[in-house]
Amino acid sequence: MGKFVKKDEDFFQYCKDNEIEFVDFRFTDLNGTWHHLTYVFSALSFEQLENGLPFDGSSIPAWQPINKSDMILKPELTTAFLDPFTTDPTIIVFCDVYDIYNNQPYEKCPRSIAKKALENLKSTNIGDSAYFGPENEFFIFDSVKIKDEINESYYKVDSQEGEWSDSCDYDIGNMGHRPRTKGGYFPVQPTDSMVDLRAEMMQVLKEVGIEVVLGHHEVGQAQGEIGIVFSNLVDAADNVQKYKYVCKMVAHLNGKSCTFMPKPLFGDNGNGMHVHQSIWKDGKNLFYKEGNYANLSDIARYYIGGIFKHARAIASFTNPSTNSYKRLIPGFEAPSILTYSSQNRSASCRIPYGCSEKATRIEMRFPDSTSCPYLAFSAMLCAGLDGIKNKYEPVGPMDEDLFVLTLAEIREKKIPQLPRTLRGSLESLINDNSFLQPIFTKDMIDTYQHYKFETQVWPNESRPTAFEFKSTYSC
Repeated sequence: MGKFVKKDEDFFQYCKDNEIEFVDFRFTDLNGTWHHLTYVFSALSFEQLENGLPFDGSSIPAWQPINKSDMILKPELTTAFLDPFTTDPTIIVFCDVYDIYNNQPYEKCPRSIAKKALENLKSTNIGDSAYFGPENEFFIFDSVKIKDEINESYYKVDSQEGEWSDSCDYDIGNMGHRPRTKGGYFPVQPTDSMVDLRAEMMQVLKEVGIEVVLGHHEVGQAQGEIGIVFSNLVDAADNVQKYKYVCKMVAHLNGKSCTFMPKPLFGDNGNGMHVHQSIWKDGKNLFYKEGNYANLSDIARYYIGGIFKHARAIASFTNPSTNSYKRLIPGFEAPSILTYSSQNRSASCRIPYGCSEKATRIEMRFPDSTSCPYLAFSAMLCAGLDGIKNKYEPVGPMDEDLFVLTLAEIREKKIPQLPRTLRGSLESLINDNSFLQPIFTKDMIDTYQHYKFETQVWPNESRPTAFEFKSTYSC
């Protein structure tokens, strides 16, 4: 889909044509969370937007100290789109964060980091464009209950699609059509109960400027996915933010709850964010070489090798929650074995089958949607470029079903694996981060890993779980 505002100078006219009353300026923190600041349209001027909008950076997690809290939002007006959910006409604009103390883009602004990653690609003279195509999976639940106290913890998600609902009483009766555990891939109605909801999401995604291809039920109960068209690194990350916003809001307005949490259901498949990637130069796909395995060029293979070389550190950005690693276990189509293969979905890197020269790409299958897309995409690009520079060879190709391999067989074949915990990935990041610099500054990396330890690892490790009571209480 094209941009609604082609040039900065068209912004105010577009707002007037659409009778805009509010302008919602949005930016992203290290978690990937969207924040916003809403201005009355009549209070804004073009000069004000050029100079930037002040805000308090100390109130954003892991950003500025209180004594240096003043920051500036720099709107990118050509990203503007109409908010489909507000009562009053509102336009949303993506922003970058500017550091007034160092007079430069803020080193902890994920969107600014993504732009640096693209500029770095061009400076290497390897390529001039990097295309990313994320596939974000989600669950839609009827209700979510959570309790986390000193003496008790509890969660319960519910869906009429869940097989646990077989004996429930409903006002219209219990019709019994359910996908069952791991049985949700492509059933039609009435087993697929989310057809109309996904269709509404797809329509709204088109309204906000995203080119939608398809939608379908995923393998898990109450799980779905909507396919959208790839774009350059920054635009692709922008689209993830729009995609998650639309899916959550459409579900919310229909009395449902949409989550991108990697593993909300024990024993069923989890949510991934498979990421398709390719590098181009002068309009040519550098990942294509006819006659090679899967028509994959040496450059593409080295790119994969770079991601695998640094995968344990990259995982701190692509899989940045403790829940991420509950998804990355054998048997649930979430590969943690670092090899590549054509067609084979059990490899952590898949080469899609039968792609033309323009469509040849790699698909990294281990990332998930708890990642900040700007940081995840940038980290993979940095690692891939390091692989091209140093000609790292990945393990593979391996076309066998890797899910059936035992741990001993994996070790015997010397296939590297992702870390088993967020702690493991963060410790790897501490020891392996030079490939990220200077795109990710040392201070940003230090801040990030400390923040994740404090907000994810330590709180998770210190809490007893229901399973621990079940397995150890009577010892």
